[in-house]
Amino acid sequence: MIETHDITRPSKHLIEGLRELGAATVAGTLGHMGFKNPHMTGILPQTKGRSICGPALTLQCLPQRPDLFSEGEYADPEKQLHRHVLYHVQDGDVVVVDARGDMRSGIFGDMMSTYFKGRGGAGIIIDGVMRDRPNVEKLDLSLWLKGWSPNYHVQTDIFPNAVNVTIACGGVTVVPGDIIVADDDGAVVVPVSMAEKVIEDGKKHAEWEEFSRMKLMQGESLKRYYPLHPDAEEEYQAWRKLNPVKRG
Repeated sequence: MIETHDITRPSKHLIEGLRELGAATVAGTLGHMGFKNPHMTGILPQTKGRSICGPALTLQCLPQRPDLFSEGEYADPEKQLHRHVLYHVQDGDVVVVDARGDMRSGIFGDMMSTYFKGRGGAGIIIDGVMRDRPNVEKLDLSLWLKGWSPNYHVQTDIFPNAVNVTIACGGVTVVPGDIIVADDDGAVVVPVSMAEKVIEDGKKHAEWEEFSRMKLMQGESLKRYYPLHPDAEEEYQAWRKLNPVKRG
C-alpha cells in the first residue's frame, strides 16, 4: 500500500526571511530557543556556494523485508515511492530523504533528478547517497548528501516506504512542511511554529554582528564586542544611526 500525503506550505514571508539569515544564524538562533541541534549532521553540500530555503517534502526508507517489498527497479515503477515524492514537487520545494545513512543505495539518479529540476525543486537532501554523479552534476542542482554510489535505490538493503511522513534525517526530526535552510555550512530544519521568532531574533543578531565584526577587524576587544557587551550598546546604536540597515 502506497502511503503518501500532501503538505501545508509555509508563507513566502517566512521563506524569504529565513533565506536572508543563512544556516549558521538560523541554527544558532534555534539553539538559543531550545532546539539544540537543528543541523542535519554528516550531510554535506555537494554544490558549493549554493543556498536554498523552502518547505520539506519527505521520503522515508526502511530496511528491506521480502514480505513488504520484493520489486526490482523496473518491475512496477509506480510502486517505487521515490518517484511519488517527486510528483508532489512544486517550485521552491526541498526533498528530504531518510535513507538511514545507507552508503550503497543511490536514492535518485539523473532521470529522477532531471524531473525534479523540471518541476522547479530547490534542492535535495539525503541521509545517504545518489547515483549517476557525472550526469547529475550537469543539471546544476543544489544537493546535500553523504556521498555517491553506482547502485540504484533498492539494489541493497533499503526500500522507500512512505512519502510526506515525519522522518529522521541526519539525526534531526523533519516534519513535512518544515522549512529547510541549507548552504555551505549544511542543512538546518526550522519548525514553522518557530520561524517568525527565528527571523526576528536572527535579524537582530546579524545586525549587531556587522558592527562587532568591524570592531574586531580594527583589533578592538573581543570581550567587549563579541558577543556585544551591554556597555557597548550605546556605541553600537550611535554607529547604527549613521549606518542604517539596508532592507530589501
